[in-house]
Amino acid sequence: MPVMSIISCKIMQDEIVWLFTNDSDINKIIIVENENISEFTEKLNEQRVPYESIPFQNLQPVLGNVEKDEFTVVVNIRELGLHAVPKKLKSEVYQCIEEMIPFSDGILLFYGLCGNVLGKVEEDFCLEKDGCIVRILRDDIRIVDDCIGATVGGGVNYLKLLKTHSKEPAFFFTPMYASSWKELLGFAKYHSDPEKAFKMAKMVNDLAGYSRVAKVNTGLKYVKDIDAKIEEYANLFGYSTFEVSGNQEIFEKCYGSIKDEIKNKTM
Repeated sequence: MPVMSIISCKIMQDEIVWLFTNDSDINKIIIVENENISEFTEKLNEQRVPYESIPFQNLQPVLGNVEKDEFTVVVNIRELGLHAVPKKLKSEVYQCIEEMIPFSDGILLFYGLCGNVLGKVEEDFCLEKDGCIVRILRDDIRIVDDCIGATVGGGVNYLKLLKTHSKEPAFFFTPMYASSWKELLGFAKYHSDPEKAFKMAKMVNDLAGYSRVAKVNTGLKYVKDIDAKIEEYANLFGYSTFEVSGNQEIFEKCYGSIKDEIKNKTM
């Protein structure tokens, strides 16, 4: 029974939905129940992708009853904002890996370097030592920097974009970033004091020199009213907006690659 596990930041959930809607090899999808999955499961429902939602402590008994020739994917969605404290992000991701290794043939991390804390994860967890393949999102050269880097095609393309727009730096918004900016930037945390949240976000933005918002058009339509959400943010800070192209190439490539590794491992 080959089992692929995915540990993902909540902000990359759309790419997972897209992969699932385009993968006819999957026999069973299991979502780890936690406070981060409501949007994700709603999108799976809208796309008519079948799944089971199961508490983590019940996973191993359930997986033990799956047919040997079934390809099963287990998804563990983690909270937004962990990147704000890199040490905490690394600690939580590593803990998740350790907890999921016992029932996984391979684990794919939907993360990037994220403050350079996940750069050695494939070395720290290896097949020879742990009996499980662990991979993280990569382009052809290196681990992607973050969710934006993964969406725009990797480090080289990301650097080109940043250089192209260096005279008027922009805050890049993927669809999920557009959907979640209040949570990511502290507006949800300081809901009782929106003025404080605004001042803190503006201070960070001013330090970065942002004056525009770039909409990364991934072609995915799972988030509704993306343009309105971006305009709300842009209007709040007085920014102009423009659009750049994104795609699912890195997600598709990394997902397909670990599937092949798992297949070869379990043959």
